[in-house]
Amino acid sequence: MTVRLTHIGGPTVLIELAGWRILTDPTFDAPGRTYGFGLGTSSTKTAGPAIDSDEIGDVDLILLSHDHHADNLDERGRALLPAAATVVTTTAGQRRLAQSHVRGLSAGGVTRLSAEDRPTLSVTATPCRHGPPLSRPVAGQVVGFALRVGDDERVALWMTGDTVLHRPVRRLARSLDVDVLLLHLGSVQFPITGPLRYSMNSADAGELVASLRPRVVVPVHYEGWSHFSEPEQHARDSLPGASWLEPGIPRDV
Repeated sequence: MTVRLTHIGGPTVLIELAGWRILTDPTFDAPGRTYGFGLGTSSTKTAGPAIDSDEIGDVDLILLSHDHHADNLDERGRALLPAAATVVTTTAGQRRLAQSHVRGLSAGGVTRLSAEDRPTLSVTATPCRHGPPLSRPVAGQVVGFALRVGDDERVALWMTGDTVLHRPVRRLARSLDVDVLLLHLGSVQFPITGPLRYSMNSADAGELVASLRPRVVVPVHYEGWSHFSEPEQHARDSLPGASWLEPGIPRDV
């Protein structure tokens, strides 16, 4: 199945799949601002979006891996939420956002979207651990998303979300048949927590890809913020078979 992807910047991607227009983790603020992430952690946005939020057009679904970090939902991204037909996020995010069209899922939960002119879209929340062991009380609830179209058991697209490579993700990778892997990278680190990592690096990604063996690997969320510790060129050299999108340019994969 052909999927059209437009990388807007950071984790933000416009996905066009089987007639559905899907936006991931909307971030549209201008660069230059520093955002606090709690407990002394912060990050500065260093690059703006390739497409302005006013140019996105109609969105059927926003996939929001978590609402409480500005590199996944900033102020201009938050302003887009009411315009989307449906938003799917974490159960904690659903409570915080408190909007009638927001659906909350825990890992393993499923919700479905239907329309008369296109096949049903099934969204399954996938496990994430946004940091080292025991970091959940600090990092908060995060999920990824696996999308299936109609009655097809194959996952049309898996968005990993912000996660390290840990046992539940490894276990899931062994069980899924995935067409397109939307891979959050960056190797997030903060000075206050030293060598601890809060997202995958390219070595983790290579291990995940080897286990999963998707048709296409599309890295995102590796640039545009100061808390990414892995140089982009190193990630590109480490994942030579991946499809690296040029921001703002749609590509069929």
